Amino acid sequence: MGRKLFWRGQQGWRKLGYSGLSILVALALWVGVQQKTTAFSIFDLLFQGIQIIQLSNISDDQEISIGRDINQQITGTQVAILRDAAINNYLNDIGQRLAATSDRPNIPYTFQVVADRQVNAFATMGGFVYINAGLIAAADNEAQLASVVAHEIGHIAARHVIERLRQTAITRGLASAAGLDQSTLVGLGIELALNLPNSREAEFQSDRLGLENLIRAGYAPSAMPAFMTKLLSANSPPTFLSSHPAVGDRIQSLENSIDPQDANIGDGLSTAEYRRRIASLLR
Repeated sequence: MGRKLFWRGQQGWRKLGYSGLSILVALALWVGVQQKTTAFSIFDLLFQGIQIIQLSNISDDQEISIGRDINQQITGTQVAILRDAAINNYLNDIGQRLAATSDRPNIPYTFQVVADRQVNAFATMGGFVYINAGLIAAADNEAQLASVVAHEIGHIAARHVIERLRQTAITRGLASAAGLDQSTLVGLGIELALNLPNSREAEFQSDRLGLENLIRAGYAPSAMPAFMTKLLSANSPPTFLSSHPAVGDRIQSLENSIDPQDANIGDGLSTAEYRRRIASLLR
Protein backbone atom coordinates (compact mmCIF):
# COMPACT_ATOMS: atom_id res chain seq x y z
CA MET A 1 0.00 0.00 0.00
CA GLY A 2 2.78 2.38 0.95
CA ARG A 3 4.63 1.64 -2.31
CA LYS A 4 1.53 2.35 -4.39
CA LEU A 5 1.04 5.67 -2.64
CA PHE A 6 4.71 6.50 -3.17
CA TRP A 7 4.47 5.62 -6.93
CA ARG A 8 1.34 7.72 -7.35
CA GLY A 9 3.09 10.53 -5.55
CA GLN A 10 5.98 10.29 -7.97
CA GLN A 11 3.62 10.42 -10.96
CA GLY A 12 1.87 13.44 -9.51
CA TRP A 13 5.14 15.30 -8.95
CA ARG A 14 6.29 14.34 -12.44
CA LYS A 15 3.14 15.79 -14.00
CA LEU A 16 3.52 18.91 -11.92
CA GLY A 17 7.16 19.10 -13.00
CA TYR A 18 6.27 19.14 -16.73
CA SER A 19 3.62 21.79 -16.23
CA GLY A 20 5.91 23.76 -13.96
CA LEU A 21 8.67 23.77 -16.58
CA SER A 22 6.45 25.53 -19.12
CA ILE A 23 5.32 28.01 -16.47
CA LEU A 24 8.91 28.76 -15.45
CA VAL A 25 9.94 29.38 -19.06
CA ALA A 26 6.97 31.68 -19.53
CA LEU A 27 7.75 33.55 -16.31
CA ALA A 28 11.36 33.98 -17.39
CA LEU A 29 10.18 35.53 -20.63
CA TRP A 30 7.73 37.71 -18.71
CA VAL A 31 10.49 39.09 -16.49
CA GLY A 32 12.57 39.88 -19.57
CA VAL A 33 9.86 41.84 -21.35
CA GLN A 34 7.95 43.33 -18.40
CA GLN A 35 10.11 46.44 -18.40
CA LYS A 36 9.60 46.95 -22.15
CA THR A 37 5.85 46.51 -22.44
CA THR A 38 2.70 45.63 -20.53
CA ALA A 39 0.74 44.60 -23.61
CA PHE A 40 1.18 40.85 -23.05
CA SER A 41 -0.94 38.78 -20.70
CA ILE A 42 0.53 35.90 -18.74
CA PHE A 43 -1.45 33.54 -21.01
CA ASP A 44 0.22 35.02 -24.11
CA LEU A 45 3.61 34.53 -22.51
CA LEU A 46 2.79 30.98 -21.43
CA PHE A 47 1.94 30.15 -25.06
CA GLN A 48 5.22 31.71 -26.20
CA GLY A 49 7.09 29.67 -23.60
CA ILE A 50 5.64 26.44 -24.95
CA GLN A 51 6.76 27.43 -28.47
CA ILE A 52 10.38 28.04 -27.47
CA ILE A 53 12.69 25.65 -29.33
CA GLN A 54 16.22 24.61 -28.41
CA LEU A 55 18.24 24.21 -31.61
CA SER A 56 20.87 22.14 -29.85
CA ASN A 57 18.46 19.20 -29.47
CA ILE A 58 15.66 19.91 -31.92
CA SER A 59 13.51 16.87 -32.68
CA ASP A 60 12.65 15.60 -36.15
CA ASP A 61 9.02 16.62 -35.65
CA GLN A 62 10.02 20.16 -34.67
CA GLU A 63 12.36 20.42 -37.64
CA ILE A 64 9.66 19.24 -40.05
CA SER A 65 7.15 21.67 -38.56
CA ILE A 66 9.52 24.62 -38.93
CA GLY A 67 10.43 23.46 -42.44
CA ARG A 68 6.77 23.43 -43.44
CA ASP A 69 6.36 27.00 -42.21
CA ILE A 70 9.50 28.09 -44.08
CA ASN A 71 8.27 26.35 -47.23
CA GLN A 72 4.86 28.01 -46.96
CA GLN A 73 6.50 31.43 -46.81
CA ILE A 74 9.02 30.71 -49.57
CA THR A 75 6.46 29.34 -52.02
CA GLY A 76 3.87 31.92 -51.02
CA THR A 77 5.92 35.11 -51.26
CA GLN A 78 9.46 34.42 -52.49
CA VAL A 79 9.43 32.01 -55.43
CA ALA A 80 6.90 30.64 -57.91
CA ILE A 81 6.57 26.86 -58.25
CA LEU A 82 6.49 25.63 -61.85
CA ARG A 83 3.01 24.58 -62.96
CA ASP A 84 4.10 21.60 -65.00
CA ALA A 85 2.94 18.35 -63.47
CA ALA A 86 5.18 16.18 -65.67
CA ILE A 87 8.37 18.03 -64.68
CA ASN A 88 7.44 18.19 -61.01
CA ASN A 89 6.60 14.49 -60.96
CA TYR A 90 9.86 13.67 -62.71
CA LEU A 91 11.88 15.62 -60.14
CA ASN A 92 9.92 14.01 -57.31
CA ASP A 93 10.63 10.52 -58.68
CA ILE A 94 14.35 11.26 -58.75
CA GLY A 95 14.25 12.87 -55.32
CA GLN A 96 12.34 10.08 -53.61
CA ARG A 97 14.70 7.50 -55.11
CA LEU A 98 17.61 9.37 -53.55
CA ALA A 99 15.80 10.09 -50.27
CA ALA A 100 15.23 6.36 -49.74
CA THR A 101 18.98 5.66 -49.91
CA SER A 102 20.10 8.83 -48.10
CA ASP A 103 21.76 9.08 -44.69
CA ARG A 104 18.47 10.36 -43.29
CA PRO A 105 15.59 8.44 -44.88
CA ASN A 106 13.29 8.65 -41.85
CA ILE A 107 11.82 12.10 -42.59
CA PRO A 108 9.44 13.07 -45.42
CA TYR A 109 11.00 14.88 -48.39
CA THR A 110 9.36 17.41 -50.69
CA PHE A 111 10.92 18.25 -54.07
CA GLN A 112 9.70 21.29 -55.98
CA VAL A 113 10.62 22.93 -59.30
CA VAL A 114 11.04 26.69 -59.08
CA ALA A 115 9.77 28.57 -62.14
CA ASP A 116 13.03 30.41 -62.72
CA ARG A 117 15.38 30.13 -65.72
CA GLN A 118 18.45 30.87 -63.62
CA VAL A 119 20.61 27.92 -62.59
CA ASN A 120 20.09 27.42 -58.87
CA ALA A 121 19.12 24.91 -56.20
CA PHE A 122 18.71 25.10 -52.44
CA ALA A 123 17.24 23.22 -49.49
CA THR A 124 15.85 24.01 -46.09
CA MET A 125 15.25 22.06 -42.93
CA GLY A 126 12.62 19.37 -42.66
CA GLY A 127 13.26 17.76 -46.06
CA PHE A 128 12.36 20.58 -48.48
CA VAL A 129 14.41 20.77 -51.70
CA TYR A 130 14.01 23.38 -54.46
CA ILE A 131 15.47 23.02 -57.98
CA ASN A 132 15.21 25.84 -60.52
CA ALA A 133 13.79 25.01 -63.95
CA GLY A 134 16.93 26.59 -65.41
CA LEU A 135 19.14 24.05 -63.67
CA ILE A 136 17.03 21.15 -64.93
CA ALA A 137 17.33 22.50 -68.48
CA ALA A 138 21.10 22.99 -68.09
CA ALA A 139 21.79 19.36 -67.11
CA ASP A 140 22.82 16.94 -69.85
CA ASN A 141 21.19 13.88 -68.32
CA GLU A 142 19.21 12.57 -65.37
CA ALA A 143 22.31 11.58 -63.43
CA GLN A 144 23.55 15.18 -63.48
CA LEU A 145 20.23 16.44 -62.15
CA ALA A 146 20.24 13.65 -59.56
CA SER A 147 23.71 14.74 -58.43
CA VAL A 148 22.38 18.19 -57.51
CA VAL A 149 19.39 16.70 -55.70
CA ALA A 150 21.72 14.32 -53.81
CA HIS A 151 23.92 17.25 -52.79
CA GLU A 152 20.93 19.17 -51.40
CA ILE A 153 19.72 16.08 -49.54
CA GLY A 154 23.24 15.93 -48.09
CA HIS A 155 22.71 19.35 -46.50
CA ILE A 156 19.50 18.10 -44.89
CA ALA A 157 21.06 14.82 -43.76
CA ALA A 158 23.93 16.70 -42.11
CA ARG A 159 21.54 19.23 -40.53
CA HIS A 160 23.52 22.12 -41.95
CA VAL A 161 20.55 24.48 -41.91
CA ILE A 162 19.98 23.88 -38.20
CA GLU A 163 23.62 24.59 -37.42
CA ARG A 164 23.58 27.76 -39.54
CA LEU A 165 20.39 28.88 -37.78
CA ARG A 166 22.03 28.37 -34.41
CA GLN A 167 25.19 30.24 -35.37
CA THR A 168 23.28 33.12 -36.98
CA ALA A 169 20.94 33.47 -34.01
CA ILE A 170 23.89 33.62 -31.61
CA THR A 171 25.78 36.12 -33.77
CA ARG A 172 22.75 38.41 -33.97
CA GLY A 173 21.95 38.11 -30.30
CA LEU A 174 18.60 36.43 -30.93
CA ALA A 175 19.26 33.25 -28.97
CA SER A 176 18.46 33.11 -25.26
CA ALA A 177 19.02 30.49 -22.59
CA ALA A 178 15.53 29.19 -23.32
CA GLY A 179 16.00 29.07 -27.11
CA LEU A 180 14.16 30.75 -29.99
CA ASP A 181 10.50 30.96 -30.84
CA GLN A 182 9.30 29.32 -34.06
CA SER A 183 8.41 32.56 -35.87
CA THR A 184 11.97 33.85 -35.42
CA LEU A 185 13.36 30.54 -36.67
CA VAL A 186 11.13 30.65 -39.74
CA GLY A 187 12.30 34.16 -40.64
CA LEU A 188 15.95 33.17 -40.28
CA GLY A 189 15.35 29.97 -42.23
CA ILE A 190 13.96 31.87 -45.21
CA GLU A 191 16.92 34.25 -45.20
CA LEU A 192 19.46 31.43 -45.00
CA ALA A 193 17.78 29.43 -47.76
CA LEU A 194 17.58 32.32 -50.22
CA ASN A 195 20.49 34.62 -49.47
CA LEU A 196 23.29 33.20 -47.32
CA PRO A 197 25.73 30.59 -48.70
CA ASN A 198 26.90 27.49 -46.89
CA SER A 199 30.39 27.22 -45.52
CA ARG A 200 33.25 25.55 -47.37
CA GLU A 201 33.13 22.65 -44.92
CA ALA A 202 29.39 22.17 -45.39
CA GLU A 203 29.69 22.14 -49.18
CA PHE A 204 32.47 19.55 -49.12
CA GLN A 205 30.52 17.36 -46.69
CA SER A 206 27.36 17.58 -48.81
CA ASP A 207 29.39 16.68 -51.90
CA ARG A 208 30.72 13.58 -50.14
CA LEU A 209 27.33 12.54 -48.77
CA GLY A 210 25.69 13.31 -52.11
CA LEU A 211 28.21 11.28 -54.10
CA GLU A 212 27.85 8.29 -51.78
CA ASN A 213 24.07 8.53 -52.02
CA LEU A 214 24.18 8.90 -55.80
CA ILE A 215 26.07 5.62 -56.03
CA ARG A 216 23.77 3.82 -53.56
CA ALA A 217 20.76 4.95 -55.60
CA GLY A 218 22.29 3.42 -58.72
CA TYR A 219 23.31 6.54 -60.66
CA ALA A 220 26.63 6.96 -62.48
CA PRO A 221 28.95 8.91 -60.13
CA SER A 222 30.81 10.71 -62.95
CA ALA A 223 27.75 12.93 -63.36
CA MET A 224 28.44 15.00 -60.24
CA PRO A 225 31.86 16.44 -61.14
CA ALA A 226 30.88 16.54 -64.83
CA PHE A 227 27.93 18.85 -64.18
CA MET A 228 29.94 21.11 -61.88
CA THR A 229 32.65 21.36 -64.54
CA LYS A 230 30.09 22.20 -67.23
CA LEU A 231 28.55 25.00 -65.17
CA LEU A 232 31.91 26.40 -64.10
CA SER A 233 33.18 26.38 -67.70
CA ALA A 234 30.17 28.20 -69.16
CA ASN A 235 30.66 31.65 -70.74
CA SER A 236 28.50 33.05 -67.95
CA PRO A 237 28.79 30.74 -64.94
CA PRO A 238 25.63 30.77 -62.82
CA THR A 239 25.70 33.27 -59.99
CA PHE A 240 24.95 30.59 -57.40
CA LEU A 241 28.39 29.06 -58.06
CA SER A 242 30.04 32.28 -56.93
CA SER A 243 28.39 31.82 -53.53
CA HIS A 244 29.50 28.18 -53.33
CA PRO A 245 33.11 28.19 -52.11
CA ALA A 246 36.04 26.50 -53.83
CA VAL A 247 34.14 24.91 -56.73
CA GLY A 248 37.37 23.90 -58.47
CA ASP A 249 38.61 22.20 -55.31
CA ARG A 250 35.27 20.46 -54.91
CA ILE A 251 35.46 19.10 -58.46
CA GLN A 252 38.97 17.79 -57.85
CA SER A 253 37.94 16.18 -54.57
CA LEU A 254 34.99 14.45 -56.24
CA GLU A 255 37.12 13.15 -59.11
CA ASN A 256 39.66 11.81 -56.63
CA SER A 257 36.85 9.96 -54.81
CA ILE A 258 35.58 8.16 -57.90
CA ASP A 259 37.25 5.01 -59.21
CA PRO A 260 37.76 5.66 -62.96
CA GLN A 261 36.65 2.10 -63.73
CA ASP A 262 33.29 2.73 -62.00
CA ALA A 263 32.77 6.35 -63.04
CA ASN A 264 30.22 5.62 -65.75
CA ILE A 265 28.62 2.57 -64.21
CA GLY A 266 25.04 3.31 -63.28
CA ASP A 267 21.84 4.89 -64.51
CA GLY A 268 20.97 8.26 -65.94
CA LEU A 269 23.59 9.00 -68.62
CA SER A 270 21.28 9.04 -71.64
CA THR A 271 20.99 12.59 -72.98
CA ALA A 272 18.29 11.65 -75.50
CA GLU A 273 16.04 10.11 -72.86
CA TYR A 274 16.58 13.04 -70.52
CA ARG A 275 15.70 15.61 -73.18
CA ARG A 276 12.54 13.67 -73.90
CA ARG A 277 11.54 13.81 -70.22
CA ILE A 278 12.14 17.58 -69.90
CA ALA A 279 10.94 18.53 -73.41
CA SER A 280 8.50 21.13 -72.07
CA LEU A 281 11.40 23.09 -70.55
CA LEU A 282 13.39 23.11 -73.79
CA ARG A 283 10.74 24.69 -76.02
